[in-house]
Amino acid sequence: MDSYLIQVNGHGDHAPMLDVHLKTNGNSISLGKVKGRKPRWAVRASEMSKKTFNPVRAIVDSMKVEPNPKKAMISLSLGDPTVFGNLPTNDEVTQAVKEVLDSGRYNGYAPSVGYQSCREAVAAYYNCPEAPLEAQDVILTSGCSQAIELALAVLANPGQNILVPRPGFSLYKTLALSMGIEVKLYNLLPEKAWEIDLKHLESLVDEKTACLIVNNPSNPCGSVFSKSHLQKILAVASRQCVPILADEIYGDMVFADCKYEPIATLSTNVPILSCGGLAKRWLVPGWRMGWILIHDRRDIFGNEIRDGLLRLSQRILGPCTIVQGALERILHQTPPEFYHNTLSILKSNADLCYAALSAIPGLQPVRPAGAMYLMVGIEMEHFPEFENDVEFTERLISEQSVFCLPATCFEYPNFFRVVITVPEEMILEACSRIQEFCEMHYQGAEGAQDLECDK
Repeated sequence: MDSYLIQVNGHGDHAPMLDVHLKTNGNSISLGKVKGRKPRWAVRASEMSKKTFNPVRAIVDSMKVEPNPKKAMISLSLGDPTVFGNLPTNDEVTQAVKEVLDSGRYNGYAPSVGYQSCREAVAAYYNCPEAPLEAQDVILTSGCSQAIELALAVLANPGQNILVPRPGFSLYKTLALSMGIEVKLYNLLPEKAWEIDLKHLESLVDEKTACLIVNNPSNPCGSVFSKSHLQKILAVASRQCVPILADEIYGDMVFADCKYEPIATLSTNVPILSCGGLAKRWLVPGWRMGWILIHDRRDIFGNEIRDGLLRLSQRILGPCTIVQGALERILHQTPPEFYHNTLSILKSNADLCYAALSAIPGLQPVRPAGAMYLMVGIEMEHFPEFENDVEFTERLISEQSVFCLPATCFEYPNFFRVVITVPEEMILEACSRIQEFCEMHYQGAEGAQDLECDK
């Protein structure tokens, strides 16, 4: 039997090459130089994580400013209706969850797309002759944010682009860029109550456009599209053969003088993925219960998109099972007066805020029609000491302890967003402080010119 001896000659601790010889029965055969490797730690963040960027967090975190210690802080920045305790959810909602928890029947894993009975409950709640739904058309998700993420992931590939409103919810861009998807921003028109600039929208479509995002009612604008405007949006999507991702988390949260139309009820051929959830209308954003409604009457999505959503949903095995178990009761037994009372408070706050800010020189609020927000234009030429909306809102914090998000967060400079879910007395106090701030810094045409000459 032959015997073998392998001799390896290295050169120091860090030799990049090894000299290898094989000895058999006294004969030596050189195998030549081969590469060697000394293991080293080389842990790096993924490219996906490096591409993930939240503009709101980036701007807010960069605002190194302290509030006025002589004035209590009033935050009108966070779109969470639960913060101040003035907008609790309904007792029927909490009781439904308590009973499910006590039953012990919903402690295990659910199917990744949600329990069949819960999908049936959502389908029944939103089903209508104009946009029929069955359980198979519903995907339950961990909040509306995950619904948007899954919808984007199933419709768009890296290198494609999506059409996103400006101003618009920053999450669309955050998710898209992390997936290698290009974002094209189409304009909303404040002078037309934030309707879409349809010509601009259509000009952005190309062969790489994967979907159009329509947010109605709008965050950050508080706008609600009319039926005729939605039909015009659908006409663009139909001509260009572009599917729609409808962010309708604020659906039905419209004021009494306005009507909300789910876009799918108006579509005859454009396929739509509608994203919604419990967070805003039922005032429980922390419960993380959302859904995707698949509207595809012409079978354009076909099985491919449905199968894709199923596979994508299997990455995290669906939303909280306790809330799923309570879903049917929440949807079908929450009393109508709960919704009415919530909207009455929001409408009252919106009216108070709009009236107060409209009277302040240098500010141009746009009257909202729903959701939880109001956008305010800043006539920057009358505030020449501030370079932009970020500086304006920074100084508003440091001098008046009022925090509004600069609309640069929503790709729309020289505006700021006000959240109208706070208690009425805080809205009035905040508006009073904003007035004091603007009166302090406002420069008329002559003052602005004088300041310019002094520079």
